[in-house]
Amino acid sequence: MLDVHYAATPNGLKVRLFLEETVIPHRLVRVDLNAGEQFRPGFLAIAPNNKIPAIVDHAPEDGGAPLSVFESGAILLYLAEKTRRFLPDDMRGRTEVRQWLFWQMAGLGPMAGQCGYFRVYAPEAVPFAIERYTRETARLYGVLDRRLADREFVAGDYSIADMACYPWIVPHAGHGQELAKFEHLSRWFAAVGARPATQRAYEGVADVYAAKGRPVASAR
Repeated sequence: MLDVHYAATPNGLKVRLFLEETVIPHRLVRVDLNAGEQFRPGFLAIAPNNKIPAIVDHAPEDGGAPLSVFESGAILLYLAEKTRRFLPDDMRGRTEVRQWLFWQMAGLGPMAGQCGYFRVYAPEAVPFAIERYTRETARLYGVLDRRLADREFVAGDYSIADMACYPWIVPHAGHGQELAKFEHLSRWFAAVGARPATQRAYEGVADVYAAKGRPVASAR
């Protein structure tokens, strides 16, 4: 049994996608970010960076005490290795998945996150920041689009690399991106979105930008 400390943000939804694909027994522990629950001592004990998601595995492979894991990429790797799912067995395949997982963690997520913040959440418009992060997010969308030009999924078969990237493409409108401009990315996005597990993971999930309730700022 896993305890999954979760909120319906892109990083939280990565782990939710994996859980829906594998049906691992788990308990969702919702963390109210607006109420500051991520700063409570009990949560910080398992997620010292006060960010969701985080998990506690009560049945780790070594049979020892419950094991906590924080950081969404580390959680995806941990769950893939635990279940032997969505991570290839061969060295080259595993390397492909890992490098695209790390690409998302180091590039797509942080840049798209800043893009969404300055376009929607910032208390005042900062034109330079809006332009910078919208342009960089477009570049990263282009990297992923070119990657998908000759393959169905990011690293061959459907994997944790796809699960990591998809939630950061869902809010493309808030990122100021027209998905139709990215042919291969659009095809992949539709294919992942059509998976029953994806639909279950996103059932009842609100748009993180539309929920803010104010117009998206325009980049110059």
